[in-house]
Amino acid sequence: MHHAIAVAALALGPGIAAAQTDPLDSPRWGDMKKEFLPAAARVVFDERVRVIAPLTAENALNVPVSVDASALPDVKEVLVFADFNPIARIVRFEPRGARPGLGFRIKLQQSSPVRAAARTGDGSWHVGGTWVNTTGGGCTLPSTGSASPEWQKRLGEVSSRVWPKKEGGERIRLRVIHPEDTGLAAGIPAFYIQQLDLADAAGTPLMHIEGFEPLAENPVFTIDIPPARAASGYRVSGRDNNGNAITATIEK
Repeated sequence: MHHAIAVAALALGPGIAAAQTDPLDSPRWGDMKKEFLPAAARVVFDERVRVIAPLTAENALNVPVSVDASALPDVKEVLVFADFNPIARIVRFEPRGARPGLGFRIKLQQSSPVRAAARTGDGSWHVGGTWVNTTGGGCTLPSTGSASPEWQKRLGEVSSRVWPKKEGGERIRLRVIHPEDTGLAAGIPAFYIQQLDLADAAGTPLMHIEGFEPLAENPVFTIDIPPARAASGYRVSGRDNNGNAITATIEK
C-alpha cells in the first residue's frame, strides 16, 4: 500500500504531492476542497504555487500575503482562501496578460493556513499554502473607516505607483480607499470591493480581481506586468457590493 502511494506521488512530478495528504495538516482541508474546488477536478499540492506571508502576524486586520504561480504553465485563475476564517474565501484573480501572481493584505480571525489554488489550462488545480499565526479577531472588528465620515468623501479613490523590475517588465501597486467591512461586526453590514480590473491604456485586459470580505481595509494590490505587456499607461475599473464605481487612469 505504501509503495503504491509513493509510485503515485512520483508520477505527479517533483514538488507535487497527492491531494489527499495535506502538507499543512489542517483538519479543514477536506471542507475547503469540497467547498471551493470541483468534485471531478484533478487536485494536487504543488510547491510551484507559492504563498508568502509572515509566520506570525502582529496585526490580524492587516496581514500581507503574496501569491506567485508563475512557475506553472497556462494559469487561468487563482483562488485564495484561509481554512479557519469565518469567511474563508479571500480573493480570486485571473491573469489576463499580467503575471499569474498578486500581492494583497487580508484579515484573519485566528491562526490559519492561507492557501492558493491555481487552475491551469488542462483543468487541474495546483494548491500551495502556508500557516499564519495570529492572535486573531480581524474579521469581527469594525474597520476604522466605518466610524469616520472622511472615507465617504474618498470612497473608491485610487492611488498608484509603477516602477520597472530588474528582470524586465513593470510592477504596479494600487491602493483603493474602501472600509472593506466583513459584515461580522455588530450593526455594520458587509461592504467590500467585489471587482477590480486592470487594463493597458488601449483597454486590453491585464488582470481581473474578484474580492471578498476578508480583504484588508483600503486594500493594496501588487501586480507584475511582463515586458511584452508593459504600456505607456493603465486603466483601473471596478465596483463594490453596493454598486459604487471605481475608476482611475495610471500615467507614468
